[in-house]
Amino acid sequence: MNKLQDRFNDNVYKIEVSLIRQFDQEVSQIPGMLKLTLGEPDFNTPGHVKKAGQDAIENNYSHYSGMAGLVNVREGVSQFFKEKYDLHYNPENEILVTVGATEAISASLLAILNPGDKVLITAPTYPGYEPIVTLAGAELVAIDTRDSGFVLTPEKLEAAMAEHGDKVKAIIMTSPSNPTGVAYNDQEVRVLAETLKKYSVFVLSDEVYSELNYEGEHVSFGKYLRDQTIVINGLSKSHAMTGWRIGFICAPKELTDQIIKVHQYLVTAASTISQMAAVEALIEGIRDGEIMRVEYKARRDYLYQAMTDLGFDVARPSGAFYLFAKIPADIQLNAMDFCLDLAKKNKLALIPGSAFGPEGEGYVRLSYAASMEDLEEAVKRLTEYLGK
Repeated sequence: MNKLQDRFNDNVYKIEVSLIRQFDQEVSQIPGMLKLTLGEPDFNTPGHVKKAGQDAIENNYSHYSGMAGLVNVREGVSQFFKEKYDLHYNPENEILVTVGATEAISASLLAILNPGDKVLITAPTYPGYEPIVTLAGAELVAIDTRDSGFVLTPEKLEAAMAEHGDKVKAIIMTSPSNPTGVAYNDQEVRVLAETLKKYSVFVLSDEVYSELNYEGEHVSFGKYLRDQTIVINGLSKSHAMTGWRIGFICAPKELTDQIIKVHQYLVTAASTISQMAAVEALIEGIRDGEIMRVEYKARRDYLYQAMTDLGFDVARPSGAFYLFAKIPADIQLNAMDFCLDLAKKNKLALIPGSAFGPEGEGYVRLSYAASMEDLEEAVKRLTEYLGK
């Protein structure tokens, strides 16, 4: 036994590799597996954006940018958010370029949390937040939204604040949501913002799926609660640029002044080559996401109807590219056992809802970031498994 294995940060032992990744790796070993597991766009990065990255290599953009990122990227972010979402952030001191939205989340949480703090989050939820909160010595507190259509209401928020009091340092909001696909509309954001104004809490608003909203315009919490909100976004989903690792933090100067310190010591700066591609995506490719959104919406409509017909109770998603479906009551298996059985018998991989917390038990998540042909085959295999 290595004598150093028990000498890590105590909080490291409290976290695990995401159950999503664990499950995906396990079922990937089965030959012929059809996977609707990961949130990875099946589109390729637009050609003009790839060309900008290639040009950056040829033009020797191989050195550090400043900590906050290249000025032209931040100007592009400012213009993109202003035109798309009516958000106004100064590119000089209110925007940071990060290594994906994941690093943006980590830098923000590590900048604001102290040991003993509490962070509210709607549940079920993406499992990437809790480990960072835990590493900071804080506690994530789930607000169960199953009985309100997976939408946080002011009443639920007030109840959580009353229960946990001054220990609440922040709340994490995700719209559109992973895993449910729920997107908050203007009225819902407005009333939650009015409630949150009463409290000295940070609002970490993860909006990385903002360009994938099928029922209306994306509404940012930064629009109605600017002073308290840290807006997280990026190009991974909007421009199919997951591997380029470009994310953004937009927040008032007083907040970015502190977050940039953590950002610097985590990564120094984002890849300069990727940043040059990001300039192209933000400015010339400002409409690139619309093409993908049309296709995703068609896939959503098909899969929603097919899953409903098979007896699943489905939360109709208005954004992102996930379907969160309740396993039919006549199937006497928990979410993990159901997904494992389906994978082994019919070679179809879905993510068990329990990967998104106890509130996800009894559900499965399907990613429709896959071709229509794959989705039709997935429905066929699921139909056969159910004996329909």
